[in-house]
Amino acid sequence: MNWGFFLLRILIASGIFTLLFLSQRFWYVTIWRVTANWGSTVLRIAARCLYVGALIAIIVVTADGFRMGHRHVVRGNLLTILAGLWFSSALAAYVAVKTVRGLERIWRWLHRSRRARARAASGDSSPHAEPAYAGVELLADPSRRYFFRTASIAAGAAPFLGVMYGFAAERLNYQVRRVEIPIPNLPAALDGMKIAQLSDIHLSGYMPRSQVRRAVDMANDLGADVSVVTGDFITGASDPLPDCIDEVRRLYAPLGVWGCNGNHEIYARAEDYAQELFSQAGMRLLRSENAQLTFRGAQFNLIGVDYQRDRTPGGRRLQMLSDVAPLVRRDMPNILLSHNPNSFNRAAELGIQLSLAGHTHGGQIQVEILDHRLSPARFITDYIAGTYRRPIFAPAHDDRTWQRYPKRVDLRIADFDPTHGNAMLYVNRGLGTVGAPVRLGVPPEITLLILRSA
Repeated sequence: MNWGFFLLRILIASGIFTLLFLSQRFWYVTIWRVTANWGSTVLRIAARCLYVGALIAIIVVTADGFRMGHRHVVRGNLLTILAGLWFSSALAAYVAVKTVRGLERIWRWLHRSRRARARAASGDSSPHAEPAYAGVELLADPSRRYFFRTASIAAGAAPFLGVMYGFAAERLNYQVRRVEIPIPNLPAALDGMKIAQLSDIHLSGYMPRSQVRRAVDMANDLGADVSVVTGDFITGASDPLPDCIDEVRRLYAPLGVWGCNGNHEIYARAEDYAQELFSQAGMRLLRSENAQLTFRGAQFNLIGVDYQRDRTPGGRRLQMLSDVAPLVRRDMPNILLSHNPNSFNRAAELGIQLSLAGHTHGGQIQVEILDHRLSPARFITDYIAGTYRRPIFAPAHDDRTWQRYPKRVDLRIADFDPTHGNAMLYVNRGLGTVGAPVRLGVPPEITLLILRSA
């Protein structure tokens, strides 16, 4: 066992739970203080009991949600949604308020230091100078306190408003992205072939079946030649996998509907069940398997794998796509369905021209600060959303040398022949959500990929 990696995971988990505890304690104290000023004892007690009761119910639902690998009490839609909205917004608001208060403390410290230096320069060392000066300063500059008090209120309210907007508006604002993918040595007959991709449906309390049906209808309107679904059909074991597959089966494409499992099928112990349901619906879920498809007389090789883990639970690094090499064809283009985009480096090394992935949800929340886009997905992968490229047959070192397409690649790796061209990766932003039922800056996506000769 890799004890360093294990301890790191413990520290990260402890940090997250500590923040959750502190945020809930903060709002508990805040609500108690606010209601203490109410004149009616009955209303005060009722409000506090309502808050405590709702918090207990949300905690129970959330704790039940962590047991995704077991059959458990079905999570009600309303409580599930409230739990996700409350914990995400309360945590973000707590961090925002504490940040403002921290800035206020820094400002006070800097202001006092500046005054102390000014007194030292003037030779005033009276111990009574500071309190007297501070009292005058308080009267002369009351705007400082008002500014930071207003900033604290705004910082506390903004996450709640943002979460509500992300839940009510952007979460179901499906967008179709049309992307042209250059493929090296693509047969002329395959130029212009269209692939519709759905990913990360997560049919659950956050994602009603009617919304999956709407996404499928939008995908069918694209007129794709082949349709693929790259994993995470559900979130947990209590979610109705048959309902999800029943909607997916409505996808239509002349070359069929294909898919692969995601990590949530592992959590729900539903990998075999998903494969069975796909087969019953006349579709095919590829699990370390391949199939040769023909389009306009030219063939391509479609490969699919179950979720590829980066490490074992003990922290030992795993080689991804360890059983895929025999499935790769050298006489036709290869397209890989792999839920985890981190398998891209190994896929490029194996000579796979195009990888289709999901998993990241694009981070679900993305903010732009000083021309830099910040996303939580950055903590788990370099491949957050969209198109990436890497030289075919480049060694799959964990060197973080990826480049976002269409930027120039300068890998400084001598062990590949650049005349083979670039392997391509597309990371779908997904339909559903996990954790908080919110999307901000990352609307759900239905992708139409069009193959082009590079």
